[in-house]
Amino acid sequence: MERDAAGHFRQLLASAQQTLRPILPKALRGGVPVVPVVRLGGVIGFSTPLKPGLTLANIARPLERAFRMAHARAVALLINSPGGSPVQSHLIYRRIRQLAAEKNRPVIAFAEDVAASGGYMIACAADEIVCDPSSIIGSIGVVGGSFGFAKLMEKLGVERRLYTSGEHKAMLDPFLPEKPEDVDRLKAVQREIHEDFIDLVKRSRGSRLKGPEKTLFSGEYWTGSTAITLGLADAIGDLRSTLRARFGENVHTPLISPPRGWFGRVQPGVLRAQNNLAEELITAFEARALWSRYGL
Repeated sequence: MERDAAGHFRQLLASAQQTLRPILPKALRGGVPVVPVVRLGGVIGFSTPLKPGLTLANIARPLERAFRMAHARAVALLINSPGGSPVQSHLIYRRIRQLAAEKNRPVIAFAEDVAASGGYMIACAADEIVCDPSSIIGSIGVVGGSFGFAKLMEKLGVERRLYTSGEHKAMLDPFLPEKPEDVDRLKAVQREIHEDFIDLVKRSRGSRLKGPEKTLFSGEYWTGSTAITLGLADAIGDLRSTLRARFGENVHTPLISPPRGWFGRVQPGVLRAQNNLAEELITAFEARALWSRYGL
């Protein structure tokens, strides 16, 4: 008797689902393949008043939502970033790999205009990297820059007064003359970060890497077509066409975005805490310089 009742209930449930299917969202319809998409765009770690930077803090929730989505066949990352903070790049990379392992989900990265430097590090978190023939890929290196105002200060008759505790606390202060030993220390730090980046790419890409290491890890960048020949990317394509070819014409690709406030901004915790106009302008200039390095 109980078995008959259970069978009758399942029939009613199936009938109701079939009736409601046309009005249900695609993600709730049985049999429709789902591949959530997370957009990872912008300079990593830098923020301006109207354009929050890409950090783990503002992308963690969308990533978790994407990987938690029931019956998802894969997770797609839509990447358009010239790089930025090596720490934030690595934190995002590591979080993606953790979620992929926990949920047993394949990850596909789609490079748009550029996936370079930290942007390429994040792309390496995917099981495969798909790009446009003209995408900018690579730039596996470390760069740092500053300005020197010591001579200008002298010309203006301005005296720099700086008080520190610690022999190297004022190292590479832009208002003091540059010291060769300070530059050597900075380059040593950069080499260490670069070596970590190289190890990450080797682990992620493995035997797919085809070019000589001196070329691959020189900090140079290439078009998508050349990146494929070097083993830095896997295929030419775009998100829509690739996912339809792989999962069917009816594949549902919901875009998972960070929560936003009333005025369209990402909710607090994403924008910079400081409200200093000069600092914001410098940050915007640095972000613009990162994009322009790749002709964008």
